[in-house]
Amino acid sequence: MNTLRAAWLVAYKDLQLEIRTKEILTSTGLFAVLVVTLGSLAFYTDPVSSKNVAPGVLWISILFCGILLIGRSWALERENDAVFGLLMAPIPRASIYVGKTISALLLLFTVELLLVPLCLVFFQIEPSGTLLPLLALVFLGSVGFVSTATLFSAVGIRTRARDLMLSVLVFPLVAPALLASAVATRELFAGATVVEILGWMRILIAFDLLFVGFGVWVSRYLLAET
Repeated sequence: MNTLRAAWLVAYKDLQLEIRTKEILTSTGLFAVLVVTLGSLAFYTDPVSSKNVAPGVLWISILFCGILLIGRSWALERENDAVFGLLMAPIPRASIYVGKTISALLLLFTVELLLVPLCLVFFQIEPSGTLLPLLALVFLGSVGFVSTATLFSAVGIRTRARDLMLSVLVFPLVAPALLASAVATRELFAGATVVEILGWMRILIAFDLLFVGFGVWVSRYLLAET
């Protein structure tokens, strides 16, 4: 079985489980709404200054929602040692990493479809001319973040301090991508055109390609030792 087909089967398994239980989307979605609501109430002052605050609130929400989502996704594999079923399956080890990354991305995108409009409404930001570039930035930032977090979640699946290790290792590594995403979002809210934020998008694309490629390569060896 080739890697992409096996990866889709792993992702499909995760998505089917989530459709039946709705456990991850419910908890992560409520958390996202809470963070944006508290952020808007705590930091909103006027429509002008809100454009400087909104990017930070948005990306902090995405960051913590992603960590919560990915951590819970791998926790389900730990229960009853279900991860050994994946490791014993006749599929490439890299397909486990790719499949878990795809499923986590799709679930996070679902939460972001609620999070982004909510942030625009609460901070009174005009979506005209902003929404599509913003969704592109959210997509690019999420790919790099999820690919990195999924890799380290797989590494620490048998570690007692896995949640602490995930935060300690992932946050510094994804900091460049998150900073680029936040700055590009701030410039976009301030009226910058797509051409003006294209440099930030190139940085995000380079980060995504680097960490996705590294994750696919190294997961073949790391998951073999899990």
